[in-house]
Amino acid sequence: MIKRYLQILGLDETKLLLEANERPLIPSIRVNTLKITIEDLKEKLIRKGFRLESIEGIPYGFRVLKAKFNLGATHEYLQGYYYLQNLASMIPAVILDPKEFDVVIDMCAAPGSKSTQIAQLMINEGKLILIDRNIKRIPKLENNLRRMGIENSIIINMDARNLKKLNLKANKILLDAPCTGEGLIRQDPTRKSSKTINDIKKMASIQKDLLKTGLESLKPGGQLVYSTCSIAPEENELVIDHVLDNNPDYSILEINNNFGINGYSNIFGRKLREDLIHSKRLFPHIDNTIGFFVCLIQRNI
Repeated sequence: MIKRYLQILGLDETKLLLEANERPLIPSIRVNTLKITIEDLKEKLIRKGFRLESIEGIPYGFRVLKAKFNLGATHEYLQGYYYLQNLASMIPAVILDPKEFDVVIDMCAAPGSKSTQIAQLMINEGKLILIDRNIKRIPKLENNLRRMGIENSIIINMDARNLKKLNLKANKILLDAPCTGEGLIRQDPTRKSSKTINDIKKMASIQKDLLKTGLESLKPGGQLVYSTCSIAPEENELVIDHVLDNNPDYSILEINNNFGINGYSNIFGRKLREDLIHSKRLFPHIDNTIGFFVCLIQRNI
């Protein structure tokens, strides 16, 4: 893993990344504006002794700098007033920017952090199709939808690689792809040694199939957000470059926010699509988050 980091980042930046991965992650929450206003929840939590810091660019997101109680055990949490969600995890739905009249598909929906955020941005209207292949994860997804008061969604237990069988065309699609989780070391130190290069290759193959299927399910002018909690180029830029393969039917759009640095258009000595620089990468040592990748792709015709 470190040998690859040295190739990608160089010695000095690799040291900074490894040091940042040893620091505890500051927890963050997303206010569920379907049930409560941002100010009302903020006031409730401050009265209970919580200290919150606003997240720039996400008005309903807060870092929790001090918590008097377990964040998953407060009355406010149980009533669905907020969701415990990593800052980086909030970004894909923000970029997708779904509207209340859209048909939206979340291809890998459980346990529902991004799904419930999408429904929140849709003001509980439109059509939200939630797909997950793992039947054991469906109950947690259902519970989170119920707790957060989501009413515009339907759950389908299937492998999203078979999405075309549903004969659906969507305005917006989120593909938060299954990955090795190489960016999650701050949350799960076992990731340092539990994954190998073979795991990366296996996940990249699945990611390519999912992305290809998702893009084919977009309406003309529709948009897909591809994201992972991996910093491995093999699971991110190289996947997108392979699937798009200079296809003029699709474009990578610029992401207009202050999060992250540009994606790579040249990596491991390979020149990739130039517009991959419009994708975004978050690193623990730069953004004080988990490692994360996000890319916005549009179907032109």
